[in-house]
Amino acid sequence: MDQKTVRVLVVFLAIFTLGSVLLVACTRPGATSASSSNTSSSASSSPTAGSGSCPGGDTVQTTVDNFAQSCITLSKGGTLKVVPGPGSTLHILDYGQWKNGSAEPATPSGAPPLKDVQVTSSSVSIGPFTTAGTYHIYCTIHPGMNLTVIVK
Repeated sequence: MDQKTVRVLVVFLAIFTLGSVLLVACTRPGATSASSSNTSSSASSSPTAGSGSCPGGDTVQTTVDNFAQSCITLSKGGTLKVVPGPGSTLHILDYGQWKNGSAEPATPSGAPPLKDVQVTSSSVSIGPFTTAGTYHIYCTIHPGMNLTVIVK
């Protein structure tokens, strides 16, 4: 091979390597894939958020454009508190979820009232959740901002 061909090959490999590194760096760890089997929009009796179980508690914090955690487990009769985190922006919450970039609103039976609830600079309470099951809450203005609430 002549030197010009070797230089072109080296430049091509360098660009390919850099592109691969950037692609890996931009991949968001923990993101759910579009092929998730979670298709239920209503209350159900089994956990559906990602793999494993959801942490217990009664408070979820928001970030700029998401929830700080994707799921939470509440005790039956519990109330969920949504707290704006540092740098958090306006969020408008409703029942449903984002799937493949599309909003799918759905209010499950037995769910406490929640319709266009705004979270700005102060916390909001949702509940009490008196029916056991799985509830999906999403932000209507931030694509992909989903929260699964499991009530036991």
